[in-house]
Amino acid sequence: MSEASINQVESDTVDGRSALPPELERVHMVGIGGAGMSGIARILLARGGAVSGSDAKESRGVLALRARGAQVRIGHDGSALDLLPGGPTAVVTTYAAIPKTNPELVEANRRGIPVLLRPAVLASLMQGHRTLLVSGTHGKTSTTSMLIVALQHCGFDPSFAVGGELNEAGTNAHHGTGEIFVAEADESDGSLLQYDPHVAVVTNIESDHLDFFGSDEAYVQVFDDFADRLSEGGLLVVCLDDPGSLALAERVGARLAEKNIRVLGYGSGELADAPVPVGVRLHSWEPRDVGGVAQFQLADEPAPRTLRLSVPGRHMALNALAALLAARAAGADVAEIVQGLEGFGGVHRRFQFVGRENGVRVFDDYAHHPTEVRAVLGAAAELVQQEARDGARSRQGRVIVVFQPHLYSRTATFANDFGAALSLADEVVVLDVYGAREKPLPGVNGALVAQAVTKPVHYQPDMSRVGRQVAALALQGDVVITMGAGDVTMLGSQILDGLRARPQYGR
Repeated sequence: MSEASINQVESDTVDGRSALPPELERVHMVGIGGAGMSGIARILLARGGAVSGSDAKESRGVLALRARGAQVRIGHDGSALDLLPGGPTAVVTTYAAIPKTNPELVEANRRGIPVLLRPAVLASLMQGHRTLLVSGTHGKTSTTSMLIVALQHCGFDPSFAVGGELNEAGTNAHHGTGEIFVAEADESDGSLLQYDPHVAVVTNIESDHLDFFGSDEAYVQVFDDFADRLSEGGLLVVCLDDPGSLALAERVGARLAEKNIRVLGYGSGELADAPVPVGVRLHSWEPRDVGGVAQFQLADEPAPRTLRLSVPGRHMALNALAALLAARAAGADVAEIVQGLEGFGGVHRRFQFVGRENGVRVFDDYAHHPTEVRAVLGAAAELVQQEARDGARSRQGRVIVVFQPHLYSRTATFANDFGAALSLADEVVVLDVYGAREKPLPGVNGALVAQAVTKPVHYQPDMSRVGRQVAALALQGDVVITMGAGDVTMLGSQILDGLRARPQYGR
């Protein structure tokens, strides 16, 4: 589909896409400040809906929604359902984070108000659009965000919902004027099976969320089922460097072909034995500063192209190639896609630069699975090694990571794998587990992870001590990364304060 055909849409079609179904005209959202919920709220408000909600605490996201007209109460109480005149036509929640005993859900059931799960609402908002969805165990947010930024640079105005804030737009969702809707398809609770994609990207498949799925086999099966939901004439994009998504292509390729659905792969190496056509191949990746230069070649082009990214890591180059194939399928021009990707400034909490003090740089990252930890620490190691080769520093810097395990179930399953991944750093500080929605498990804490680390490691259950502890460990030229899906993100500023207060004596 060409750019013109996507953007030159009849006005009645645009109005049809913008119209809300009756049940979504007045919505109350429980946990409205969360990444996924706040995005839905933004789109509902932009389409003229009335939105109220509640959350456990104030946040930047809550303030932004209030500024857009949402009525938000801090704390949970059944009376919050009266924030909107006439009450809500539906109450929206996510059972992953909100228990069924929540007083607002209890009150909604008592009043007979429909309770909808967030994925079902997102699927409803996608109706009438051409959907480009990104799934996978890791890299969903970064790949989705790259795709959005690339399409915007190409002149498209896609609607989107993503699990992190784009640095360029400062938002996680948008109601666009075009035909395209770009979103993450979250597999953690099987909710990706709510969607019917026209283009689907699977970045990788590696066992996770076993607290929900119960087995590796059930987790893998959800991606097969997702591929089967592709629309006739659609496209599945898979990473051939990843064993899990490679196996997915092998399993579903033949039956998708019967529905006139193409499967395209992307990856590095020769890929001569790939079970599906290779759409694009990564020839090389050269780290440069906090970013790098990729050489890649599309299957239907005679010569390689160059892509300069401002985000670090070979895994980010692969994510960019996935976004390129999806954007091209939407009708975007390759040269313009590359320019858009080169302007991608990253996503909140994805190797995000926090600050620099006394020659020490501090970054923050959301990584909370061993593979993600390994990728981020590998990128950080590339950064300090490249600087040493370039002579940018008198000594090669070290990588110091402050890691907070996320969920007791995940920590119990992957403690040894976390230890091995964290050992890619030069020094490690491990915090206690951020339990989120889970209750503690006997014997499962941060020490379990620390015991598996083979590099110098410090188990620190008291977060108030971390700022000064890390400031005392760090030397000039070192890189510090706070890492995890919990409140470890707050420590970056405390570490910078500790570095600022430290005497400058040539460290």
